[in-house]
Amino acid sequence: MGTRWSAAVVAPPPGVAAAIQSVLAEIIAQMSHWEPSSQLGRINAAAPGGWHGIAPEFVQVMTVALDIATRSDGAFDPALGALVDLWGFGPPGPRGDLPGDAEIDAARTAVGLGAIELDAPLLRLRRTRPARLDLSGIAKGYAVDAVAARLRAMGCTDFLVEIGGELVGVGIQPDGQPWWVDVEPPPGVALAPLRIALHGIAVATSGDYRRVGAHGSHSIDPRTGRPIAHGTASVTVIHADCCHADAWASALTVLEPDAAMALAEREELAVRLVVRGRGEWLSGGLKAMLE
Repeated sequence: MGTRWSAAVVAPPPGVAAAIQSVLAEIIAQMSHWEPSSQLGRINAAAPGGWHGIAPEFVQVMTVALDIATRSDGAFDPALGALVDLWGFGPPGPRGDLPGDAEIDAARTAVGLGAIELDAPLLRLRRTRPARLDLSGIAKGYAVDAVAARLRAMGCTDFLVEIGGELVGVGIQPDGQPWWVDVEPPPGVALAPLRIALHGIAVATSGDYRRVGAHGSHSIDPRTGRPIAHGTASVTVIHADCCHADAWASALTVLEPDAAMALAEREELAVRLVVRGRGEWLSGGLKAMLE
């Protein structure tokens, strides 16, 4: 996944680290767009139109991804890979120049709502056009949830799991305190850290500073085909599970600030949005949690 993981487990059972590694290896084997041999990699390499069998976990992630794609009017898009590759942020590697308008327009024809058809009961999907799946905006969050589920199955009741800044906390620390997490303020923005007690909840943060390449933010707006440039510095989402938190943080980062605020309220999400030059905005759902 191109990042690190960590887990703090109270009274860990034998083999807990190996169990976590096994969970992550299985997710990579299914959903990594960097591994040509993964289920996702084989789908991307095939001609569009045919059905492909996928694992139940893959179906679960795609179900959430397509739902949030619809709810965000395409700001989140699991079929974004062609644009990500075009800008030099994907498996083909970086490019030395900026893509031209014609290249961007051509790549945009492969993305968007309707590019992926999911048949969840039969565990299969197909691409209706030459889209390239890219689940980097949701898979880390799902992986956090999957690790947490494995730890629960092993009898663990108190732990904190983190993958690339996405976290879930369950139970309490040995001293009786909850798992306190400070969400970092974006660089160059004078804000106090947002302190959250992760007790059976998850948190994910996305921002323009977390992944930046030679051609700007890695956050590509599927609607324009270009990196975002509207001033959103970071979006933090607190949710019951990290899969949803990760995907919503990705979607709200892409949307213009006012649209992101409106969508967060409509979906009753717990969100902190930081906009350069405008400061911090907290959704009603987050304010209620902090009271």
